[in-house]
Amino acid sequence: MLKRLYHWTLAKAAHDKAPHWLAAISFIESSFFPIPPDVMLAPMCLARPERAFRYALICTIASVLGALLGYAIGYFLFETVGRVILDLYGLSDKFEAFKISFNEQGWLIVLLAGFTPLPFKVITIAAGATAMPLYVLIGASVIARSARFFLVAALLWKFGQPMQTWIDRNFALATTVVGVLFVGGFLALKFVL
Repeated sequence: MLKRLYHWTLAKAAHDKAPHWLAAISFIESSFFPIPPDVMLAPMCLARPERAFRYALICTIASVLGALLGYAIGYFLFETVGRVILDLYGLSDKFEAFKISFNEQGWLIVLLAGFTPLPFKVITIAAGATAMPLYVLIGASVIARSARFFLVAALLWKFGQPMQTWIDRNFALATTVVGVLFVGGFLALKFVL
């Protein structure tokens, strides 16, 4: 099923309404859809490099708005809808322990999950379920999602197809390393200031 969804999403990158599809996929990926918008963002940036940063902006705005839907699911519908989504990802058992650390370091977790391949939808639902302040979710989501999507767009704009090949092979590792460095920088600033 995931493979079919992946190919369906990838096909939307060539659709005549691709920017609209990109916005829709970015929105729903932040709350329940399993395929990340990068699947569409990359081929769209390669096909129209002059629009790469516009596509990154579409992803960012739609993803942050989608995070609000994830928050609403967690806040208002956690026991009915939120648990079903966590079950689909096999994370229900781990959620209670996660909730404790989430309450302590939520903004860092949102930053890391928004930038790396961690399932962002789980984080947005957890933010609602734990009643994280909305301004924290929105602020961390804007920083992390824009950093992720604009980095992908910039790399593809500058280096083209060779970068796409490299990203396809190393995306999880690269975004995790950069995400850890990103969050580490915030922590360093916190201790220095």
